[in-house]
Formats: sequence, C-alpha cells, structure tokens
Amino acid sequence: MEIEELRLEAARVFGACAAALKEAGAIEEGGLIVLGCSTSEVAGARIGHGSVPEFGGILASAMLDACGANGLHAAFQCCEHLNRAIVMEKTDLLTRGLTRVHAIPQPKAGGSVPAAAWKLFREPVLALNVQADAAIDVGDTLVGMHIRPVAVPLRPQYPSLGAARVVMAYSRFPLIGGQRAVYE
Repeated sequence: MEIEELRLEAARVFGACAAALKEAGAIEEGGLIVLGCSTSEVAGARIGHGSVPEFGGILASAMLDACGANGLHAAFQCCEHLNRAIVMEKTDLLTRGLTRVHAIPQPKAGGSVPAAAWKLFREPVLALNVQADAAIDVGDTLVGMHIRPVAVPLRPQYPSLGAARVVMAYSRFPLIGGQRAVYE
C-alpha cells in the first residue's frame, strides 16, 4: 500500500468511525476512544509478523485528527509485549484517575501505532488500563478489553483499512432492575 493512499484511507476510515461512535453511543465532548491497530495486518501480514513503523505515524495522526474533529480524545492500545497498556495524554490519565505505568512503546515492543502516538502527544504517558467510551479495532487486536461495560458492537461504514478488518464498539450504561425498573 502506498503511503499517500494509506493517509487518505486512514483519514476516511477513522473520521467515519469516530463520528459514528460519537452519535450511536451519545459520547459527550471529551469522551475517550481507544484504538488497537496492527500495522502488520494493515500491510497484509499476520499480526505481530510484519510491523510497518512508517504506517504507525500515519495511522496515529489520522486517529488523533478524527477524534479532535469530533471533540473526542484518542488513546492507543499497545501490544501484549507491554501488557496492552494504553498510550494517552497525561491530562486524560489524571482526569480519569488511572494507574500510570512506566515504559516507552517501540515498534517491536508496544507497536508501531502506539510508538508513533507517543511522539505525537504533548505529554504522553502509559496507563495500565482504561475503560473508554468506545474503541476501534484494526486488525483483530482485541481492544475490547478497554471498553467500559456494556460494549455494543457497531458496524463500520468502512469495514477494512488496508488489508485489516475494522470493528468497533461503544459502551452503554448497564440496565439494571428488571421489569419494574424505569429508565426514562
């Protein structure tokens, strides 16, 4: 895949995903979307077996732009080598009262997209985990572990990015109380 082609496709896919998640999930201004993204899968290789660091910056930048355009904040899931920790702005970590851990993601230890996001944030930090308002998963990264319960799948307008599958979900509040409960 050509770099410019990826840049355009990523802007289109992440823009549509962020807007759809915001609307379907009624995500308020400042809400958090976490991205799990395999550059290996985007390039057509098996996850973890063909990382493309050059793609990382393009994908992280497109996600940040898409979230910013929708009044949302972006976070990025690392791979299992960093225990799927989350790269985010320090202010987001502090606002949400999350546990900070120490590492600096690298393309081969954390992933190309989180490593690039680290360089794009003003004050990047690594959170142990998060319960985000929504998530986008590019390339079967199992990002669902970082969505606040109850996760609601949402079909994307664009079901692929490069050679990778795109899936996403937003969270809704749990409905409790049974038949006699009133929700509205």
